[in-house]
Amino acid sequence: MLDHKPPRFTSAGFEREKSELQALLTSGLFSRAPSLEHLLTYVCEKYFEGQSENVKEYNIGVEALGRPPDFDQKRDSIVRVEAHRLRRRLSEYYAGEGASHAVHILVPQGQYAPKFVIQSPLETASILEPVPAAAYPPAVLDPHISTLILEPSRSGRRWQTWIALAVALAATTFSAYALYSAKHRRIGIAPKADSPVTVQGSGEVRILAGLADGTYVDSLGRTWLGDRYFRGGTVFHVSNHRILGALDPLIYQGRRQGAFGYDIPLQPGLYELRLHFAEMLYGYLNLAGGGETSRVFHITANGKPLLREFDVIADAGPSTADVKLFKDISPAADGKLHLDFEEMTNEPFLNAIEILPAVRGRSKPVWMVARDRGYTDKQGRYWEPDHYSRGGLLVVRTEEIAGVEDPELYRGERFGNLTYSIPVAPGRYGVTLRFAEAWFGPGKPAGGGVGSRVFDILCNGIALVRNFDIYKEAGGADRPVTRTFHGLEANHQGKLIVSLVPVTNYACINAIEVTDESK
Repeated sequence: MLDHKPPRFTSAGFEREKSELQALLTSGLFSRAPSLEHLLTYVCEKYFEGQSENVKEYNIGVEALGRPPDFDQKRDSIVRVEAHRLRRRLSEYYAGEGASHAVHILVPQGQYAPKFVIQSPLETASILEPVPAAAYPPAVLDPHISTLILEPSRSGRRWQTWIALAVALAATTFSAYALYSAKHRRIGIAPKADSPVTVQGSGEVRILAGLADGTYVDSLGRTWLGDRYFRGGTVFHVSNHRILGALDPLIYQGRRQGAFGYDIPLQPGLYELRLHFAEMLYGYLNLAGGGETSRVFHITANGKPLLREFDVIADAGPSTADVKLFKDISPAADGKLHLDFEEMTNEPFLNAIEILPAVRGRSKPVWMVARDRGYTDKQGRYWEPDHYSRGGLLVVRTEEIAGVEDPELYRGERFGNLTYSIPVAPGRYGVTLRFAEAWFGPGKPAGGGVGSRVFDILCNGIALVRNFDIYKEAGGADRPVTRTFHGLEANHQGKLIVSLVPVTNYACINAIEVTDESK
């Protein structure tokens, strides 16, 4: 039986890390999940002992989760399942109760060894987000007093609702706003040297708007720099807010907002630019209410339009991760990429910037597997873990898929009524979908065979295949089926929306590949 009593660590060093682990174990986070407590304790102990290289799936299964010595990780997915649960619980904890902790414990995707990330002062701050005047009915704001003076509004009932909200929030909101703004207008990291930024020599630049200093290592092990190279604007930080479609929600919990821009020095060359947004103020589920048109703004790069009348809610919805992708981006004559954000309706905002070296006319390919951690295939290509998805559930299949060079691509599966909204630049793309039937067929858990699972495949609302039957197309279970579609165009929101719509039972998929076919 697992011992629920939190351990005490006696080895020298790692005092802050040990203190954070002790805080987690005594917080009640694992009160109903002793296996997760045992898993976290095991991997952290190995880290403290300098044995992170021994944190392997087999060792965890046998030494931490009580599996017998003949434990076969290919047939028993317990370690992968528990690691996924642990990552999710840690993410939720540090998005809420643990947001202010000086150290955060992460278990990156594709790894089991933990990372202890030291947080910056801004990142750990928990401050009420100021609500702009535009969130309320017509009002007069007196900056010297914590009072909202309402003028008559359109509807009596709605007017009374706003009064109640104003009375409840006015004192705290505007006093917090005054303190918050005074503090954060002074925050801005001017680079020590006006030289091109690189991360670990890769030429890739990742900047988190709202991270005051230091760096952040995300769930894929990628390093994000603190906010820098900006002009104007203020920083806001939101914790404990659910963000749909985000592989790493913490990326979207800080933002720069207002009249602002960035001047980012780069090495000469061509780049792919990705801008990250998640609207957490406006929208029917958010504090300020509203919806489309509540916040609309323009974005330019080196003085040329990137997006006109951009509305995040119209593009992706409220509280939803939205990535806008642009190719063939290069620095201006002064060696900098100049990004400017101009208000049209309420203040523009930005959560994060990615700048990745690229080839002219081509977006980087997307390789993605339906599993909760990434995978490097036998050709050395890294397949991202499942994201951009709506609907369905992830499962791990233990069956070996015959007749494929890399059966691990079929190890994970998402099933249900599925939609993948994949951000791309304007152009034409090839999409390859990989399938294998592991549930239906003679001798399989659900029995059946031909006709047991049937679904339609659509892209941006246009049917590519009707009544697709994996078992029939493959000639049996545990056999691969690949479907490739060429010349698919991005929609007006810069997305390829791949939908798998059930006809009989659930749709399913194992992996997705997207390649730029633009000339």
